[in-house]
Amino acid sequence: MPTSGRPERPVRGRSTDAAYASAGAAGGYGADAGRDGFDAHDGNGGHPPRGPRPGDRFDGDGSGQPPRRPRRRGKKVLAGVLALLILWVGALVWAGNSAWSKVKKLDAVPAQHLAEEGKGKNILLVGSDARTGLTPEQRKKLGTGTAEGKRTDSIMVLHMGGDKPTLMSIPRDSYVDIPGYGKNKINAAFSFGDAPLLVKTIEQNTGIHIDNYMEIGFGGFASVVDTVGGVNICVKNDMDDPKAHINLKKGCQDMDGATALGYVRARYSDPEGDIGRAKRQRQFLGALMGKVSSPANILVPWRLKGLGESSAQGLAVDKDMGMITAARVMLTLKKLSGDGGNSVVVPISNNALPTAVGEAVEWDQQKSQELFKAIRENGDTSKFVVKTPAAN
Repeated sequence: MPTSGRPERPVRGRSTDAAYASAGAAGGYGADAGRDGFDAHDGNGGHPPRGPRPGDRFDGDGSGQPPRRPRRRGKKVLAGVLALLILWVGALVWAGNSAWSKVKKLDAVPAQHLAEEGKGKNILLVGSDARTGLTPEQRKKLGTGTAEGKRTDSIMVLHMGGDKPTLMSIPRDSYVDIPGYGKNKINAAFSFGDAPLLVKTIEQNTGIHIDNYMEIGFGGFASVVDTVGGVNICVKNDMDDPKAHINLKKGCQDMDGATALGYVRARYSDPEGDIGRAKRQRQFLGALMGKVSSPANILVPWRLKGLGESSAQGLAVDKDMGMITAARVMLTLKKLSGDGGNSVVVPISNNALPTAVGEAVEWDQQKSQELFKAIRENGDTSKFVVKTPAAN
C-alpha cells in the first residue's frame, strides 16, 4: 500500500513488458515495434520518451534536448574584420602624415592683416613659375625656360562658406597698389616680397581677409598629373603656342604633366589672353582634383602615399595650415569641377590698360567691389560666374 498520495512507480518486468507490448500493438506500432512497443531506432533505445523534468532546458525545436553552445565563429570573423579595419585606417593616417611631413611650411600669412576677418574661410592659391629643384632635362621637357627667381603664373582665392564655395581668379597683370611699392602689376608683389607681400596686396585691394596660403611650383604640378595617370580635358579651340610648348587640337584628350603645364600657362594662343588662361586654370584644377580625390587614390594607402609625396615635391603652405584644412581645400576644388560651386574672375573694364610697366588689366571698380563684398559676407556670387571650358 502506498504511504502517500503519489502512486508507486511500477517495477519494470515481464508483466510490464507485456503491457507495453499490448499498448504498442493497440497503438498501431506494427510488427517493427520493439518489445516495449517503441521503435528501437527512434533515438530512445526502444524506451518510451520521457516527459519533462524540473530544470530541463529546451532549444525550441521540441526535441527536449539541451541547446548547443553558440558557435564562436561569428565573433572571430567580426574580430578579424575590425582588426583589418583598424590596420587600414592606421595605414591611411600613416600615408597622409608621411606625405604631409614633406610639404614645405612658410611664413606666408602676415600676423598683421590689412583686411578685417569676414565670414567663411579664404585660402590664397598660387601657381608659381619657380624652377627651383628642376634639372636641365626637366626644364627642357616641361618647357619652363631658364629664368631665375619666381613669379606667379596663377592667383586664385578660394572662399569656403555660404551655400556654395567660390573660386575667384585674379589676373596676374592686374594693375593695383602694392604696399610700399606703389602702382604695379599684382604679379610684381610676389617678386618684390614673396607670399607675405602678395597676401597684403590682395587684402588691401579686395578687403578679403586671407586665412591660409597654398603654393605649387612647375615641377610639383606636372608630377601630380603624371602620378594620377594624366587628366582628360576638353580643349575649346586649336592651340599652337611655341612659348608654352603645346600644339593641341580642339576636342577632349588626355594630357600628361608636361602638356597640362603648357595648357594652363598658354597666353598667346588664346584670344582672351590672361582671362582665357584664368578660365583654363580653373577648369584644369577642378578636373585634376576630381581625379586626385577618387577612391582609387585616397583609399589605397600605398597610392595615397605615392600621390602625396609627388604633390609635396613642389607644394608649400603657410605654417598654420593643417592636413585637415588641406584636405578640405582639395575636396572643395573637386566640387567646383561640377555644379557644386561658383568659378569667377575679377570683373574687368580694360584688358589692355597702358601703364608705366606695360599693358595691364584694369578692374571694373563697381562690379569688382560687389564681388569682393559678396565673398566677405558669404553672399551669392553666381551672377559673376563666367563659363569655363568643359572638363571630361
